[in-house]
Amino acid sequence: MSEVILINVSGRDKSGLTSEMTAIMAQYNVRILDIGQAVIHDHLTWGTLIEVPGSDVSGVKKELLFRMHELDLQVSFQSISPEEYALWVEGKGKARYIVSLLSRSITAEQIAKVSEITALHGLNIDNISRLSGRPSLSLDSQASQACVEFSVRGTAPDRDKLRADFLCIASELNVDIAFQEDSLYRRNRRLVVFDMDSTLIEAEVIDELAKEAGVGEQVAAITEQAMRGEIDFTESFAQRVGLLKGLSEEVLSKVAERIKMTEGAERLISTLKSLGYKTAILSGGFTYFANRLQNNLGIDYVYANELEIKDGQVTGRVTGRVVDGQRKAELLDELAEKEKIGRQQVIAVGDGANDLPMLSRAGLGVAFRAKPLVKESARHAISNLGLDAVLYLIGFRDREAE
Repeated sequence: MSEVILINVSGRDKSGLTSEMTAIMAQYNVRILDIGQAVIHDHLTWGTLIEVPGSDVSGVKKELLFRMHELDLQVSFQSISPEEYALWVEGKGKARYIVSLLSRSITAEQIAKVSEITALHGLNIDNISRLSGRPSLSLDSQASQACVEFSVRGTAPDRDKLRADFLCIASELNVDIAFQEDSLYRRNRRLVVFDMDSTLIEAEVIDELAKEAGVGEQVAAITEQAMRGEIDFTESFAQRVGLLKGLSEEVLSKVAERIKMTEGAERLISTLKSLGYKTAILSGGFTYFANRLQNNLGIDYVYANELEIKDGQVTGRVTGRVVDGQRKAELLDELAEKEKIGRQQVIAVGDGANDLPMLSRAGLGVAFRAKPLVKESARHAISNLGLDAVLYLIGFRDREAE
């Protein structure tokens, strides 16, 4: 009769420990049922679940205990009953999720709140990993970023309530919390589509043009209403563009020169390109500015509005179909088909109400520094870090870039 034993080893990390442990076990025909380890600041926690032939249990324990003592490591043994083991095996069929905690720096309170909510909703944490780099004690926390990822399993009886609870503490603690299924698609996305204004760049271009035209306050007020979803985007867009009539074409270049890229945008795009992702701009803004971004960042596709210019002046109209919310969703589908991938393999990032259709259509939709209505409606939101925090949501580790 065999026996199932859980072995836990802890202490200062030693090179070759796994080799030594398993070599001893091999002498007793041990079967490995599970194995894992973690090292934090050179301190090791190593565990394995083994099946040992009944006659060899005392022998393998004795040898392991003696060798761990020589290595100055702590070791413990726990017998697992057949009933306990059967329950563990049954757990493999439970749904698995990833909870990502994103912040400028991670605190004990944040971890406590996240783990409390997962437990309240019937989810069990299997693993916790740090995806961000090792934090510096001297670096200003406002210039840093951190991400801790929880692998959880179970079935939450009310997913909407779970998400609402996460949103509540995210607002309370100024953190971002993403909750997504741990599926094969998570690290197999192939296309990322971006809104441009207030997403890839730190401005609403039409507002900047309006300032130059002397109608800044009027246009900004309409823009704000549209981004909050209070008025139809297409209608508001026509109103705003109409107010630009007579603006000199030379002003476009002037405005383009002063617009800044969003924090993390360049790192995100360059990393995505190195990983083989395709990228696209789907913007309700203007092609003049989107094309410049395409050239600077190496974006693969650009769809935006063509500002009509005649005799060196803006006419107050655009040519072609307006890229509104519905058009963005359609373009997402068209690009997915062109790239021969499914929607689940598409990531969409935007900040305004007109981005919601494409955010809901994508496999991973992210509201970035979005208005409250958009943040509440989107499945995922990033408000406290730069745009490159999107990488954490696909399981990317900072060290992988290094």
